[in-house]
Amino acid sequence: MVWRDLKVPSDKIVIPGVVSHATNVLEHPELVADRIVRYAQIVGRENVIASTDCGFGGRIHPQLAWAKLRALRQGADLASKTLWS
Repeated sequence: MVWRDLKVPSDKIVIPGVVSHATNVLEHPELVADRIVRYAQIVGRENVIASTDCGFGGRIHPQLAWAKLRALRQGADLASKTLWS
């Protein structure tokens, strides 16, 4: 991961894509949480906003897009328990 080699300035935010638009595979919330925690451990938990890797519009079925967003939310909830406890 390139972020291990770079120093992110304290006033910068990283918005990594932790769910993918390019696959119909639904990410499990624990996988999403692991991805968020990995970034947070490298750049600092205050510097991470989890996101999708691109827009979903027209790429995947709307029901799958919503399911991926739910997984993103659930993963963020799990990650926050790890990072803020």
